[in-house]
Amino acid sequence: MNTSTQPQPIRLDLVSAEELRIQWSNGQVRSYRVSELRNACPCATCREKREAPPAAPGSLPVLSLAEAQPTRILEMKPVGSYAYTIRFSDGHDTGIYTLEFLRELGQAVDKASSDDSSSQ
Repeated sequence: MNTSTQPQPIRLDLVSAEELRIQWSNGQVRSYRVSELRNACPCATCREKREAPPAAPGSLPVLSLAEAQPTRILEMKPVGSYAYTIRFSDGHDTGIYTLEFLRELGQAVDKASSDDSSSQ
């Protein structure tokens, strides 16, 4: 795939502890809930957990202290020119979020509300 013809991120903003916004080179702005990004992690371990059969009725997972807290983004790093890795507050950091995948996630933000938040 030729990434130069695909929209590229031109701005990433953590507008709150729960929301990331990405402005794309094609003018689109998308808003992402941090929990949505974490739940959609494309790494093999997370995909396997999502595809696993449901636990027995009445059983509950044991969560670490970090997993029991609201999930936050601690860091985002580019992977070449095609993806980002995200380090979350629960310690997870192995997912590689391709730009194509990120363009599929989140919600489009209209231009007016995008301008309002960037002026704050």
